[in-house]
Amino acid sequence: MSAEASLNEPLGEALLGGDLTAEQAVLRCLARIEETDGATRSFVSLRADQALAEARARDAGPSLGPLHGVPFAVKDIFDTEDLPTEFNSPMYQGFQPARDAAAVALLRAAGGVFLGKVTTVELASFGALPETRNPHNVEFTPGGSSAGSAAAVGGGEVPLALASQTAGSTIRPASFCGAAGFKPTWGRVPVEGMKPFAPSLDTVGLIAEDSGLLLRAAQACGIVHEAEPPGNRPLRIGFYRTPHYLEAEQETVFALEKTIHLLRSAGHHVEDVIGPPGAERLNDWQDTIMHGEARTSYLAEHARAPALLHPGVRDVVNNALGITFAELREAYDQVAALRPQFDAAMAGFDAWLTPAVPGEPPRFELGNGLATFNRLFTALWLPCVALPGFRGPYGLPVGVQLVAPRFADSHLLDTAQVVEALIGNESDL
Repeated sequence: MSAEASLNEPLGEALLGGDLTAEQAVLRCLARIEETDGATRSFVSLRADQALAEARARDAGPSLGPLHGVPFAVKDIFDTEDLPTEFNSPMYQGFQPARDAAAVALLRAAGGVFLGKVTTVELASFGALPETRNPHNVEFTPGGSSAGSAAAVGGGEVPLALASQTAGSTIRPASFCGAAGFKPTWGRVPVEGMKPFAPSLDTVGLIAEDSGLLLRAAQACGIVHEAEPPGNRPLRIGFYRTPHYLEAEQETVFALEKTIHLLRSAGHHVEDVIGPPGAERLNDWQDTIMHGEARTSYLAEHARAPALLHPGVRDVVNNALGITFAELREAYDQVAALRPQFDAAMAGFDAWLTPAVPGEPPRFELGNGLATFNRLFTALWLPCVALPGFRGPYGLPVGVQLVAPRFADSHLLDTAQVVEALIGNESDL
């Protein structure tokens, strides 16, 4: 096996294709972390010696599954039995769970090599931001709340990371950091051992160096093919601008137009689509549900030590927005009514193409960026994929998003691989 032959090849692809051993892959990750993490500040803890020992065991043994030997990182809201889980919260410093969260256990059982924990916004919610920086320019945000997951993958420190999404916390940072991101259908991947934020929205996410590795990680999490992959037939893609398209910056508009051009030039069909009426209020309803459920999720922390919580978390527990139960009930009912309407509207399409983010990431001091083009799909429980490949005027990544009906996860990932291959590395817009 030749490590030199794969220097420009994605690490996961090189490893799974036989060009790298698992030990070489882990060593390369550790070297990259040593080189860059002082600037990006993605990792909060490492298990380097244990990971190397596990990698050698993978090399010496039979394949355990679709992630055999692949190093992966874990957002620090998932329990891990051999590293602390601290949620970026002073309340949980040194907290050591007794066992792995379900998603961590599944990646390990599929042959993945757990490398370390990466940063999160406090409690993955309204708390303190980590010091993590965008790997393409440390003056800019990596996005959140899965900041460390996206920065570590986008910066080449690890090929795969566990993330989560309650509003836009997988798709947005993946787009900002030039990585591929996947938010499955809600409930498709077990959340046991993941810190709750808004349980009817919380979804385990995955961020990887490409959509092929996302598919393997999804398979490790129990997402298997329900239908035939698209193969060589032309795709049918709907272009859904969403009700918020005027908030898309020029680089996102150009990235979408370029993607459409590439699809049509390759013989695929792209047509404009209009979502069901009422979609213009989905973001507001998602926000109501998120705040309403978070109020309950953090009650225990607030009761134990309110002074240790960020003011933003205390505000949500104290219902600073004044959300009424009538408003919460309306949000639940209206979103639930729209879910089957979106599924029906998407029937017959391989995916809908939409913006992933408004544009390039904002400067670090301005926060995580907006989840404008993510909230509605999270509320609808739809599977979403962010694809990299474009760069805006500051030279920072700009992704595009593919969305599919509920439970069409594996077909969406198959479609994403076709689209990603067309995008390649289009670079500057």
